[in-house]
Amino acid sequence: MLDILAAGTAGVAPPVWISWLPIIGMIAIFWFLLIRPQMRQQKAHREKIGGLKKGDQVVTAGGLVGKVLRVDENYVDLELGKGVQVKAVKHTIGEVIPPAGSAAND
Repeated sequence: MLDILAAGTAGVAPPVWISWLPIIGMIAIFWFLLIRPQMRQQKAHREKIGGLKKGDQVVTAGGLVGKVLRVDENYVDLELGKGVQVKAVKHTIGEVIPPAGSAAND
């Protein structure tokens, strides 16, 4: 009788989906802690770059501060100082300085 009970309990395996739970949990953690915040940050940057207009004060990814003179689809003309103009790739603009900030070219 004892052999029948031992054989019956040893053959029962947990369902297969239970072994996938830790992997699904790790994917969910990565999604909510890494991927989703990065996607939000990229969306905010795209909106910021899309809203650039003449006269905005900006900081490039290289740390240059300037005033936007002209904006087209891929490039931005910046005035870094009196008589100093450069053309920058639009997506290298890091930040737009709010109007209350100090002027870069004064």
